[in-house]
Amino acid sequence: MNFVYTVNPNGGVIYRRAVEVPFSKSHLLERILSAENIRRAWKQVRANKGAPGIDGVTVEQFPDTFRELWPQIRSNLFEGTYIPSPVLRVEIPKPDGSKRPLGIPTVLDRMIQQAIAQIMGLICILCFRNQVAVSDLEDRPMMVSGG
Repeated sequence: MNFVYTVNPNGGVIYRRAVEVPFSKSHLLERILSAENIRRAWKQVRANKGAPGIDGVTVEQFPDTFRELWPQIRSNLFEGTYIPSPVLRVEIPKPDGSKRPLGIPTVLDRMIQQAIAQIMGLICILCFRNQVAVSDLEDRPMMVSGG
């Protein structure tokens, strides 16, 4: 994803403008695991907070715990050998007194899921706006936007 940072000449305010990025199915995983997309995913996971998963690693502990491991995790994702951790199963009480099962993924798996969702969401928006099938997107530009 590419953004151009520009200073508003009227007020000196820096703003970010989305630029077109070529889309290719063969580059989908590179796009998902790009440094910028992973940073955005981590920012969202951190903002959402949430309980630790089965590994017990909290959102606060995550950066120190996984920074050194990220290159190998990223490589495993590219190779298709990454195995997500099991979810932590808890029960949430419902107003009627019964309980609802809830699965809590690890912080790492939440970050990976968020990175995937960000890119797939952009692709779906492009398809709906232009009324095209994902299979027809090969070599078409994909407008990138985001916060």
